[in-house]
Amino acid sequence: MSDLRKLQLVILEMMAEVDRICRKCGIQYSLIGGSLLGAVRHGGFIPWDDDADIGMKRTEYERFRESCKTELDHEKFFFQDYTTDPHYRWGYGKIRRKNSEFLRQGQEHMKMLTGIFLDIFVADNVPDGRFARTLHSMYCYCLRKLLYSEVGIVNSKGALSVAIYKVLYIIPTSYTFRCLEKLAMRCNRTRTELVRAYTFPTPKGEHGHPVRYYEDLTSIIFEGHEFMAFRDYDSYLSYKYGDYMVLPPPEQRHWHPATVIRLPQ
Repeated sequence: MSDLRKLQLVILEMMAEVDRICRKCGIQYSLIGGSLLGAVRHGGFIPWDDDADIGMKRTEYERFRESCKTELDHEKFFFQDYTTDPHYRWGYGKIRRKNSEFLRQGQEHMKMLTGIFLDIFVADNVPDGRFARTLHSMYCYCLRKLLYSEVGIVNSKGALSVAIYKVLYIIPTSYTFRCLEKLAMRCNRTRTELVRAYTFPTPKGEHGHPVRYYEDLTSIIFEGHEFMAFRDYDSYLSYKYGDYMVLPPPEQRHWHPATVIRLPQ
C-alpha cells in the first residue's frame, strides 16, 4: 500500500468520526470541493488527493464545535480552530489525528499544532445586492490576508509583498477573528441567496455559491461509507470545476507538498 493511500485511510477515519457525531447530534453537513468531486467521479478519494473537505452552515458548525467537546474521540482526534489553538490562523476548523504529523511545505515556521487533518469549512451568508457583495468580498479578502500574513512573510517572492505581510502580521489574530465573528453575526441574521467560506477564495472570483445547496442534502457513497452531500451536486461541481468529469492532464495530478508526514502508530 502506498504512503498516499495510507494517508487517505487516516483521513477517512476522521471523516467517519465527523459523520458519526453529526448523525448522533442531528447536525447537517456536506462533502464539498475535491471530496464531493471524488465521491461523484471516483467513488472516493481522487487518486492523487491528500486531503478532504466538509462544509457546514454557521449554525451547524457552532453546534458541531460544541458537540466535539463531549462527543469527539479525544484519544484519537483533536478539534482545532482559533478557539482551541492560540496559534491557529485559519478561519475554518480542522479535525487533527493525534500522534501523527502532516506539515505543509512553507508552513514549517508556524507554531500551531500539526497532524494529519480534515478541513471543516463554515459557510456564512453573503449579502444580497451587487454593491454589498463587492464590499463584502473586499473585506473578506483583507481578513484572509491578515490571517495569511505569517505564511506570506516566508513564501512571498517580492520584497514589497514581504514588507506588506510583515505590516499585516503586526495586527493580532485576536482582532482579526473578532472582526470575522462580527461579520458573520451581522450577515447571518437573515437568509441570503449566497454563502461562502469568508477566509477562503471563491472560484472564478464569484461572490459565493447558492445557499440552497446546503438546504437539500442526500447521501453519497465515499470509499464504501455513506456521507451527506448536496443533492444538486452537479450544479455545485459545475460551478466550481466546470466539466468536472474530465480528468486533468497528468502534470496537474499532484498532492500538496509536505516536508513531514508521520502516520499514527
